Order: sequence, then C-alpha cells, then structure tokens
Amino acid sequence: MTKAILWDLDGVLVDTAPFHFQAWRKLFRSVGKGFADADFRRTFGLRNDAILRDILGELTPAEVERLAQRKEELYRDKIEGRVTAIPGAVDLLRRLQQRGRRIAIVSSAPGENVRLVLRSLGLEGVFEVVVAEEDAPKGKPDPQGFLLAAEKLGVTAGECVVIEDAPGGVEAAKRAGMRCIGVTTSRPREALAGADLVVDSLEEGAVYSFLGI
Repeated sequence: MTKAILWDLDGVLVDTAPFHFQAWRKLFRSVGKGFADADFRRTFGLRNDAILRDILGELTPAEVERLAQRKEELYRDKIEGRVTAIPGAVDLLRRLQQRGRRIAIVSSAPGENVRLVLRSLGLEGVFEVVVAEEDAPKGKPDPQGFLLAAEKLGVTAGECVVIEDAPGGVEAAKRAGMRCIGVTTSRPREALAGADLVVDSLEEGAVYSFLGI
C-alpha cells in the first residue's frame, strides 16, 4: 500500500523554470558567459554547484558558494509573489491529505527557496517533511534525499511513490527502491521512460488510480 508521496518542487508543484533561467542568465552574463535555452534544458534540475562547474569549469568551493548564493538571491527576487501551482497539484495534495497519505517535498533547491514557494502558494505546514539541498548534499540522481524523507516519515521505500519531472529525479527514485510518477511538465515522455507511470498532467485519473486514492 502507498503510504507516502514524495514531491519534487520545481516542475511538479510549481513551474519556476522561467525564473531560474532568468536568474542563471543574469548571473552568467555578469561574469562574461552566455547561457542559452539549450544550456538551461540540459542542466535544469541539477544542483547549483554542478551547473556552475558545467558552465564555468573548475571553481574553488568559495567561488561556488558565492556564485550560488548570488543566483538564489536573483531567483528569489524574481519569484516573490509571482508563483502559481501547476494545474492539478493542489487538488491532488488535498485528496492525499483527505485519504491520510503522508506527504513530503524532496528538492535540490535551497531550503529558503522551498519555504518561499510554499508560503507564496499558501501551503505552509501542508508537507510533513521538507528535504532541501542542504539536507541531502549528494543531490539527485543519488537517492539520499528520498531515503531521508522516507526515514523522517517513518515509512519504507516500498511504501513511497515519488512524483518527478526530471530524469535525474526518476533515477533517484528507482535507486531508492521507490515507485515513480513522471510528469511531462519540463521533459518529453521518452526522457521519463524509467518512471512507473508517465502523465502529461496531475489532473489525469491515472494518477489517482496509481496512488489508490
């Protein structure tokens, strides 16, 4: 039986991709580097340190920390009061609560970003557990974040279903021994082929059937 649903944030609960792209582009422009749509699509969902090194090459830990902090400041400035939930996400959350399912967020984003998004959506306190970048430093596709969320919820991996929109997240879920729903909000279906169920929207009946709600 499914006891817990572990949600990714960006691309599953909210569509923040345009704001991330604008923040990254402004940051890289400030250091004389371009950042095209193709660069963003290729790196979206990775941790900040991985994206920075992908675009800029070798960096010291201090440089990574400084640039990552600046990027997140730019991002938070852009999303303040502008985020909306992905269609079907809030209704699904409410149904899960009504049916007594446990729910958590597992995101590669810094905790401050996650809290800002949840406040903006009026969803503070809805998620029992929040696992953010600083809680699971290995990042997806490593399963560390999902396993930590399951541990905090007091459930087994086999009792969890992950909702993801990125191949790295799907891989992390499967490596954790969890079932996974892939949502095509940011990637084509073929990129999410490793998921147990792939849907175009969280409003689809197949999602509710898969979760047993």
